[in-house]
Order: sequence, then C-alpha cells, then structure tokens
Amino acid sequence: MMVKENSKVFLLILLGMLTAFGPFVTDMYLPSLPSMGEYFSTTSSMVQLGLTTSMIGLAVGQIFFGPLSDRYGRRLPLLVAMWLFIASTLLCLFSQSIEQFVAFRLLQGIAGAGGIVISRSVATDKYSGRELAKMLAVIGAINGVAPVAAPIVGGLLTDVIGWQGIFWILFGLGLVLLACCLRFKESLPRENRSAEKWSDTFRSFGVVLRDRRYVCYVLQMAFAQGVLFANIASSPFIVQQHYGFSAFAFSLCFGVNALAIGVAAALSVKFRRSETSTLVGCCGMVVAAVLQCGALMSACSFWVYEALMLVLLFSMGMTFTSSTALAMESQRENSGTASALLGAVCFAAGGIVSPLVGIGNILSSTGVVFVVCACCSLLCMLVALGRRGTRLYFAFSTIRKQ
Repeated sequence: MMVKENSKVFLLILLGMLTAFGPFVTDMYLPSLPSMGEYFSTTSSMVQLGLTTSMIGLAVGQIFFGPLSDRYGRRLPLLVAMWLFIASTLLCLFSQSIEQFVAFRLLQGIAGAGGIVISRSVATDKYSGRELAKMLAVIGAINGVAPVAAPIVGGLLTDVIGWQGIFWILFGLGLVLLACCLRFKESLPRENRSAEKWSDTFRSFGVVLRDRRYVCYVLQMAFAQGVLFANIASSPFIVQQHYGFSAFAFSLCFGVNALAIGVAAALSVKFRRSETSTLVGCCGMVVAAVLQCGALMSACSFWVYEALMLVLLFSMGMTFTSSTALAMESQRENSGTASALLGAVCFAAGGIVSPLVGIGNILSSTGVVFVVCACCSLLCMLVALGRRGTRLYFAFSTIRKQ
C-alpha cells in the first residue's frame, strides 16, 4: 500500500515555519532584555549571554542534526528536535537564575537548529533544478525576513505580556510545529539513507568540505549573513540614539528592511541561472556597502542612511536563495551534512560579526564591517565560478538578454 505524500502547500508551510524557527528563537526576545535584567537582578551583559548561547546552539546543533537526518531519515530527528524545543522552552520559562536561563537557551538553540537544517534537506529530497530553486526561494525569503521581523514582533508584545509571555508564544509555536511534524511523511527513503558506521558518519563533513565550489558558496552566504547581522546589531543604536527616532519608528524601519529582503529573495528566481542572481547580488552589496560606509563616516542624513540600507539588504536578499540552491545542488548525495554545515557557518558568522560593530565609533565600525563582508562575499562567488573570465562574461550576458 502506497503512503500518501504530503502536499506541496503543506511542505511549503512546514518548511517555512521551520526556517523561521531559528531567527525567532534568537531574536524575538531581544526587546525584553532590559526587563529580564531586572527580573533576574543581574547585569545586561549576563542577560545577553542568552543570545550568544542560543546562536552557539544553532550553529553546533546543525552539525549534529544534518548527519543524523542522513542516517535515520528526516522525520525522527525532526520530532526529537521539536520535543527538545518544547522542553527547553519550559525550562527557560521556569529558570530560577540567569545561569540556568543561559544554559537552557543553549538547548533551545540546538533544538531550533534541527528544524533549520532538516527543512533544507527535505526540500532537496523532494525537488531538483528549477523546482528546488523555487522552493528555496520561499525558504530564503523567510530566512532573510525572520531575523528582522522577530524583534519587531517581540517589541510589540513585550510591553503587553513581558518576557515570559514571549517564551509562552515560543512554546505554543513549538506545539504547532510538533503537530505538523507528526503529519509529515518521511522524504528520505531507507535505500537512500547513509549506511556508514557512526565513526564514518561525521567523516562526511570531510567529503563535503573537499568540494571547493560548495565551500565557496557557503562562505559567500556566511559573509552575506554577516551584513544582515551587522545591521541587526547596529541599527537600534544608529536609528534611535544617533538619529533620535523612537522605538516605534525604529520598528517601522525594520519592517521596511524586512520587506526589501523578502522581495529580493522572491525576485531572484526570475533569473535563468542561479549563478547570475548571486553574482548580481554580490556586486550590488559591494557598491551599496562602500557608499554606506562613506555616508556613515560623513554624518549623512537618516534618509540617505535608510535608502542605502535598503539597497544593501535588497542586494543581500538576492543571494540567499540562489547560493543556497547552488550549494545544496552540488552536494545532493550528502544533503543533510551539506545543509548542516551551511547553517552552522552562517550562524557562526552572525555571532562573530555582531559584536564587531560595537568596537569604537559605531558608525565607522558598522560601515567597515559592511564593506569587508560584502567584498569577501563577492570574492567567494568569483572563486566558485572559476578562474576563467568567460564564465563571468556568460553570467552578465545572460542579464542583458533578459
């Protein structure tokens, strides 16, 4: 008897929710940090450790859940991740000290990582070529919007329900996702699963890392992600303290930026070749980053800053979908491991870049981080395309034909 497969709409909703999982875990409670410091009677730096440990969990967790999903299928590790998320969220809610909260946030991040890495693997199991690019376009759009949208949602709710209310919402989200995962039909047949010994399971990382093009695509995404997290870390201070806008106005600014990322990710599939959209996005990032760096150092007006920010984030959004598709297509036989490394490196990049914007003058340091990340992203893409200039010419000639 044949098992009825999940519909494309169901998979789209499930994978989209799983993709947004990580950003909402890390970012949704950010507006509650001051009140949490008062609740636990501790310093702001101690409260911020909860953000750091959750990002570590998101990075490390993907390294484990990827190979596990290749070995045991997608459904079982996904259910384990959902149960762990529900349990860790309750532990965060009933923490008696900030140290307990920070430790439980690590578990919450690990659980969230399972949803992120497996969502990409499921898409690769079910689709290929242009269909895969379209599915990843939605996932990429959500992945770009969620880190920006989560603080807005948290900011609107914090004054009403407090930080505990935020975590109750995350708990409810976990229950909804668990119910969806129980309906999820396995996407990786037994005959296609990894039969390696445990000692060999994680050696697949070495196989994946020996693929130069895959590594370049992942690094390109990581540096692009660095642009995003640098903006998330610096924009509250730039918009509210430097330009003197209110928290509500800052939320509106965040919302517009999120829209730009989502629109760019959706439009990227209009290109005939994923290499083309990624290259165009990288070039746009470099130009916008250089202009933004100069504008910030010359004390530009808010409207100039926001306009350049929109261009920068739009260009970054252009790369999310296509570079993910390119990376995953190059390692289809090790999609779980490839997805794990991709997510881990990107979240690690976000954790590394975020504190850098606070070094010295936030305006100049933010501009420099933008330029460095954008240039490195473009460099990685050029290396992935190869040394021959004919490939670059072909990419740009495709744009002209369109």
